[in-house]
Amino acid sequence: MDNDKIKNEENEMQLPARTRVTAPTPLKGTTPSVDRLSDLVCRELIKRATEMLAFSYAPYSQFKVGAALMAKNKKIYTGCNIENAAFGPSNCAERTAFFKAVSEGDREFDAIAIVGGKEGRITDYCPPCGVCRQVMAEFCDPDAFFIILAKSEDDYWVYSLRELFPMGFTPDKI
Repeated sequence: MDNDKIKNEENEMQLPARTRVTAPTPLKGTTPSVDRLSDLVCRELIKRATEMLAFSYAPYSQFKVGAALMAKNKKIYTGCNIENAAFGPSNCAERTAFFKAVSEGDREFDAIAIVGGKEGRITDYCPPCGVCRQVMAEFCDPDAFFIILAKSEDDYWVYSLRELFPMGFTPDKI
């Protein structure tokens, strides 16, 4: 691979840039963007999140979720949901990815892609639960952290954390 090609791929991974043009129905009360992250970044994160569906442990709900979290240093951490018969100890895919990243020393993040569906079949967008949004608020700038909700690499929306978690309880509120 020549240096120009490597340099171009590295530049394409930088944020923000233009993204794709699919137009699914936005979440109620929000105005999603398609112009926040590069399409290359979104597709890679969606691909990695989708791969995590195979590792999901969801024997009770059968609802499998995968996530791929990109740190500021461009390292990608993945996660899947892990259920428990007592439900309370269950862990979402998003939190699994965040906890892996934090446990390895990363605490600054750019974006996360989330995919999920019954028995691992992605049929709709899979937004993060409130607990996951709260964890994101602990580590992320609500205006600069982006959440990619995807049905596929070609069908996704990009939201800021603030759009999905307005008036979130953040460390500066303590």
